[in-house]
Amino acid sequence: MKLRSLRLVALAPFCAAFLTAQTVDDTELKQVIIFGRHSVRAPVATNDQLKPFAVQDFPQFGVAAGILTPNGEALETMLGGYYRLWLTNEGLLTGNDTADAKFVYFHANAIQRTVDTAQHLWKGLLPAAPVNVQYLTPSTASDPLFDAVGAGVAQVDPPTAMASAMGRLGGDPQALVSAYAAEFALTRSVLFGYPLSQTPPPLTPAGKIDVTDFTANPIAVTPGSQGSLINLGGLSTTGIAIDPFVMEEADGLQVGWGQLTPDGVNQIERLYNLIMDLEFRTPYLARVQSSNVASHIVRSMVQSATGNAMTGTLGTPSTKIVVLIASDVNVCGLAGLFHIDWLVPGYQPNFCGPGGAIVLQLRQSQSTGEYIVRGSYVAQTMDQLSNLTPLTLDAPPASSPFFIPGCSIGNATFDCPLVTFVGIASQLIDPNSADLVN
Repeated sequence: MKLRSLRLVALAPFCAAFLTAQTVDDTELKQVIIFGRHSVRAPVATNDQLKPFAVQDFPQFGVAAGILTPNGEALETMLGGYYRLWLTNEGLLTGNDTADAKFVYFHANAIQRTVDTAQHLWKGLLPAAPVNVQYLTPSTASDPLFDAVGAGVAQVDPPTAMASAMGRLGGDPQALVSAYAAEFALTRSVLFGYPLSQTPPPLTPAGKIDVTDFTANPIAVTPGSQGSLINLGGLSTTGIAIDPFVMEEADGLQVGWGQLTPDGVNQIERLYNLIMDLEFRTPYLARVQSSNVASHIVRSMVQSATGNAMTGTLGTPSTKIVVLIASDVNVCGLAGLFHIDWLVPGYQPNFCGPGGAIVLQLRQSQSTGEYIVRGSYVAQTMDQLSNLTPLTLDAPPASSPFFIPGCSIGNATFDCPLVTFVGIASQLIDPNSADLVN
């Protein structure tokens, strides 16, 4: 990926000093890239599939498994409305939706919940313009942006994939049983309906599966399937069983049959985060799975800064707003590739909340002409989700600015010179896992 041929390279040595020294933000927003997760959905497993894991039936969300709920649709439209206010205030939108739509590019992964999310985000962002969201058809197709391996753009070496995760676990995945003992104990008590303080804990009810019994179903790293390059054995099963809890809270339902407080949900999130971290933030796995989308994002920013059309981009040189909507696995993968972290109130570190997004701003200094990248993670808080809270500039979603290692300057917004960002990306992106077309 040859991205270094920028006219701003000559001024690169002066960027860091300028950004650190400035006391007033004189930058102007030129382009924004929003890479988000779908909004609130029903659990991906059906209630019949979930039934063996708990003594009570899981709640009904009113929609089929994995489908966006009515609240999820409303919440995403609200979020789009917030982006409309923010981007109008920044001068990127004019309020003339039909005219603005010409400079907006939306692309969603080819599954219902992501397409639906993108369409409702558009409705909030540009309510008077016809919805224009690109996605592959049929829905079974592997989109190279979001599933580079499945689409044949990237190639994975299975032994290396497994070793990369095993190496993070000291070669002993079962060590996670003790490291996360408190989270597994809480999960079991909720699923089987007994007080966490009960000693000894009751036996597994007849006909039920204990998703925390890692003697029967050990945590192990094996070749993956269905969108993940590795499988985590019993831990993957645990992930299926706890998936409903966050969505129950976000959808305003009773959580864990009334046994889980927000703090309890937050604690159980540690297990979900663990799975996401191992499967998608592990460096080798992130490099294989996320290099293609990262390449397209970086090249799109260069295209915008230079005004020169390039291949392997999203939109055209005049595109001001790029929105990509996929799943938490994709957001985690991109974050893992660039080694970025965030912390949003009410969530675990690096948790990808429903509707949350990595937001990359391409800004230009009005005094020097230099381009910078400013990154943040933006997500509605759990209270905003569950209460369907309207969003405004005075009552925005949570926003966590993040530091880009090897690139960000030590100012309040962790700004990164574009030329440095391009250089870092060139080192992190695997050219064999990205192309300039798909």
